[in-house]
Amino acid sequence: MSSQHLSERIAQRTAKVGVIGLGYVGLPTMVAAARADFRVTGVDIDQGRVDQVNAGYSYIEDVQSETLADLVHQGKITATTDGSALGAVDVIIICVPTPVNKYKEPDLRPLQDAVHTLAKHMNGEQLIILQSTTFPGTTEEMVLPQLEMGGRRVGEDFYLAFSPERLDPGNSQFFLGNIPKVVGGVTPRCGEMAVAFLSTFVDRVIPVGSPKAAEMTKLLENIFRCVNIALVNELSQLSQRMGIDIWEVIHAATTKPFGFMPFYPSVGVGGHCIPVDPFYLSWKAKEYDFYVSFIELAARTNDNMPYYAVSRIVDIMGSRGKLLKDTHLLLLGVSFKKNIGDIRNSPALRVAELLAERGARIAYSDRHVPQVTIGGTPIKSVEMDEVTLRQHDATVILVDHSYYDLAKVVRHSKLVIDTRDATRPLGPKPTVVRL
Repeated sequence: MSSQHLSERIAQRTAKVGVIGLGYVGLPTMVAAARADFRVTGVDIDQGRVDQVNAGYSYIEDVQSETLADLVHQGKITATTDGSALGAVDVIIICVPTPVNKYKEPDLRPLQDAVHTLAKHMNGEQLIILQSTTFPGTTEEMVLPQLEMGGRRVGEDFYLAFSPERLDPGNSQFFLGNIPKVVGGVTPRCGEMAVAFLSTFVDRVIPVGSPKAAEMTKLLENIFRCVNIALVNELSQLSQRMGIDIWEVIHAATTKPFGFMPFYPSVGVGGHCIPVDPFYLSWKAKEYDFYVSFIELAARTNDNMPYYAVSRIVDIMGSRGKLLKDTHLLLLGVSFKKNIGDIRNSPALRVAELLAERGARIAYSDRHVPQVTIGGTPIKSVEMDEVTLRQHDATVILVDHSYYDLAKVVRHSKLVIDTRDATRPLGPKPTVVRL
């Protein structure tokens, strides 16, 4: 390691950067740091992913292969499965998954493994920034003790901070560089070092007083969305019973110029954060004899939406004399939101699985997701042509990808079940039912 102080190496862009975990957060982070003129080494346990990075091929939609390939060619980005590479870098950013298990409890094994590997190879003055979403206290209670083993002192021998990721896959307006970055250091010096580094490729960095405050900030942002989505999901079920068009109600409510923010019903919530974060907080809250019942209820409401959607599909088909086991359904979209191929915790995919379990014969059309596994069986996306639309008893719009020609869908489908209100611009149609 250089005898030059880390702060100087960061300022002069001579610091070397390591990124642990090369997924939806890690790869864009590598690219952002490399474009800020740092040399970046990515570390991942997936050899296939490492090989793709070194070949300049991006498997993340928000990172263009041309951009990645150019940075690899310039020698600014390389990837490896060898954790010992972390001993040769100055700044380490941890971007590993933090999922929940089947009991909705935090599964911190990927993070524990990453920190264990890092602790073995720490060398000299280094800055470590945890970005993986987690419960308040993780940085100081789980990460810090491992890094201090061997007599290393935080704030002197190494620096540790938490700075949550805020990426929104598929969002072309907001990206890593122009999304404000919150950061909390274990010590004031840790915070200063983290701010100095992050400011090299993020327009605005907001320091907070501790890692716990930064960890809670991330949870607040996503639980806010979870709770409000759950509210409209519950209202949508009530409105259906009352014969009220919930979409019309929401559009009307948005005309109020203050005090209202629209959220929309869906077949559930997906992605890495919103389905997971409430359970991270509720698990940690129990340590303080506190029960976040309101937040847990919202999470359960959203988790139950795929089951509600399937029950409605069963009712709609039954009203037309079709049993689900005798029904051929074409599903439009299986990603967790529109215009991306990310299927992490996708509620649309869960709906597909539930329909298959109940005997429906399903096909799907989604250019963003060429193949998925449903009920243990790999199936490929089909073209949404006139013949395919006519072959099926119903077309179910689960994700409203922009490329879908919905006029064509309505024109050639025997029945359209619209869970996204996507067909509203076409006007009332006798063959369209909106959930």
